[in-house]
Amino acid sequence: MYKIFLLLLFPMLMSAQTQIIKGSVEDTENGKVPSADIDVYNLKNELIKTAKTDRDGHFTVEGIVADSVKITVKKTDYAPFEKRMNVNKESALLKIILKKNTQEIEAVVMTQQKPLVTRKVDRLEFNVENSNISSLNAWEIVKKTPGVTINNEVIAIKGGTGILVTINDKKVMLTGDELKNFLENTEGGEIKSVEVITNPPAKYEASGSAVLNIVMKKNKIEGYRGIISSKYVQTQYAKGVAGISQYYKKDKLSLMGSYYRGFGTYYREGTDYVNYQESQTRWVSTMNRKDKNKAQNTINFNAEYEIDSLTNLSLNYSGYFSPKSFGTYVVPTLIYNSQDIAESNYTTINDHQSGTINNSLSFQLDRKLNKKSSLSWISYFTGNNGDKYQNVLTHLNFAGESPRDDNFSTQNTTDVKLYSTQADYQWKNKNLELESGVKYSFVETMSRLDFSDNENGNLQLRPEKSSLFDYKEHNLGLYSSLAYHLGKWNFKGGLRAEMTDLEGVVSEPYEQNKNKYWNLFPTFYAQYSTENKHEFGFSYGKRISRPSYSWLNPAKSYYNLFSYYQGDPKLKATIIHNLNFTYSWKGWNLDLYYRKEIYPSMEISFQEPSTHNLIYYFTNIEKGQAFGASLYKNFQIKPWWTVILSENLEHNENYFKGMDGLLYENKVWNWVSTISTGITLNKTNDWKMEIGHKYYSPGIQGAFRISGAWSAYFVMNRKFFNKKLEASVICNDIFRSMGQKVSTKYANQDNYFLDYGDTQGFTLSLKFNFGNQSVKNAKTIKKTEEADRL
Repeated sequence: MYKIFLLLLFPMLMSAQTQIIKGSVEDTENGKVPSADIDVYNLKNELIKTAKTDRDGHFTVEGIVADSVKITVKKTDYAPFEKRMNVNKESALLKIILKKNTQEIEAVVMTQQKPLVTRKVDRLEFNVENSNISSLNAWEIVKKTPGVTINNEVIAIKGGTGILVTINDKKVMLTGDELKNFLENTEGGEIKSVEVITNPPAKYEASGSAVLNIVMKKNKIEGYRGIISSKYVQTQYAKGVAGISQYYKKDKLSLMGSYYRGFGTYYREGTDYVNYQESQTRWVSTMNRKDKNKAQNTINFNAEYEIDSLTNLSLNYSGYFSPKSFGTYVVPTLIYNSQDIAESNYTTINDHQSGTINNSLSFQLDRKLNKKSSLSWISYFTGNNGDKYQNVLTHLNFAGESPRDDNFSTQNTTDVKLYSTQADYQWKNKNLELESGVKYSFVETMSRLDFSDNENGNLQLRPEKSSLFDYKEHNLGLYSSLAYHLGKWNFKGGLRAEMTDLEGVVSEPYEQNKNKYWNLFPTFYAQYSTENKHEFGFSYGKRISRPSYSWLNPAKSYYNLFSYYQGDPKLKATIIHNLNFTYSWKGWNLDLYYRKEIYPSMEISFQEPSTHNLIYYFTNIEKGQAFGASLYKNFQIKPWWTVILSENLEHNENYFKGMDGLLYENKVWNWVSTISTGITLNKTNDWKMEIGHKYYSPGIQGAFRISGAWSAYFVMNRKFFNKKLEASVICNDIFRSMGQKVSTKYANQDNYFLDYGDTQGFTLSLKFNFGNQSVKNAKTIKKTEEADRL
């Protein structure tokens, strides 16, 4: 009975001993400061209570047991406030005055002062926000990012392909032309920066030779605002994009939604040349591809809610819908004999259409456990559906044979579903930072190819040429990393372990491929800064580049009667070792690097003399390695005039087995040079112009040798009506000099194609800002840390 009485009395005793702190928070102009964070610590510096100021700047903290405490007040755009107090003696209302943090205001408003390129211990940050190129789309901005090259629509970082492209550290499940179209419909004005991560830390999934992360802007402005934008693009044919972005932020809630619709006609010129030594013939095909797309819909929605001062909740949805892209290719082919006389010919008419639907939904919870540690959990689901249909009619007129027609059709559908969940723990103090986490992901892809050809004037399904490919993959990752700051030194090291369990089943001919393996991926970084701000860095990282799911599909995807593409379900994952030495000083950035690739996977081509087929397929070559130097500098000639220099010189080697079984070497010195100049044309800093030039020397990819190319561009951007209206004019590939020759020549392989991607053209864009555009009560929203593989 005595114990029960004490138990009932205990809460009353505790209540009698607790204290209350009340007060108000104002700025230096006697303005109320709402939503300020109030944290109360005991003498052991342990967080014991939290609160927020209300709309009038008042706050109340109840249930304080300790007599002496430390109280801190934090608010974005204000200098932090800290006070030690005796709760019993200071019973009156606290009046706290916060001072404006002028440095933070300058960082937000005067973004032109921010370095265009920032070297961090584990990445290079290219700051796009408020630069001249922010009026470009995401695809064009990626092209102009230091260390990044795009050749034949393949993204490479310092010559290395198999790049993991992410947006806010999450990859959109699109590849090839679909990824290009998505980025072309992503407004550059929504991009904050592009991060080039040559050796991604252990926190990132180990897939991809490097990571290219596009960081989108976050809503920092209280109230409601919006952006309406439109863009007209004229190349060979016209294209356009129009859309709206809307933002709302009030107290604990932040919302963002955007919708952009793109449409237009896409064009590409190409000519294929195939020389057959055995028959002494030369096949020349001219293919000018024209496709129309009336609806490319890009949707984004993000909601963030601050449950309390320690807990944030966010929900994100992104979608890309391209229901119908269609076109008809008319491809004439001439066949020349040994006397260079066109003795045979055939014409292919390819009538086709395709559609893509991509949905991605993510949920994230962030929790501060105490002043030093935090926990985050994110789960997301992504689905990608594709549908491609083609009807191919061929008129054949071969010497010595009667003219005839051939007809076939293919229907290819793909369904990719990915689920992933990840938990991360972070602990840090002044000099030490620890990160650990676990991630599980599961992907399932189903690809179906139905092949039909002509029989008695009707198309009949051919099961022996059709195929069903079912692929499942489980991935489990565990990681831990430790960063340490010691005076002028910064160290960071980590280890990631990943288990992959995969199974692929092909229906025709039946084949089952199973594999299960563990891999360890170490990373290490060291950076030293001198008193004169010279920075020296070293990093090493081991990566894995797993084949894209479409590369594993062995079904033959025919371009015409004599050419098709084929994947390989037995493709090996590529192991990559990256080694980097960096030096930075006064805007100079130098990177010396070495890259070794074991069993790189890539697309190559070979010609089959007996059937006169030209076959494109994904395969593993024996090995690849490269070493080189990358240099970047932003020269501030005058306050209104800058010159940017970006150079990359690399020696690249690829070793591959030919169709004759012999080992061949393909190597080249490759130089990529970018020089541009930017000029501010008025004192209010709202009228800018940029002229640039990019040069690519010849390069290689497996058995391919790729010719050099160069391109010049011009950008002018002007803001009107107190910067609410923005207009831009952009001219790309001014001299139409981006055509390239891609050739294969060894043993009996002798073919090449000339390619021009319709890059010459100009763009006119308008953007109107409405609602609240002033930087007030800004708060930075924590970005998601996530990467996944397609």
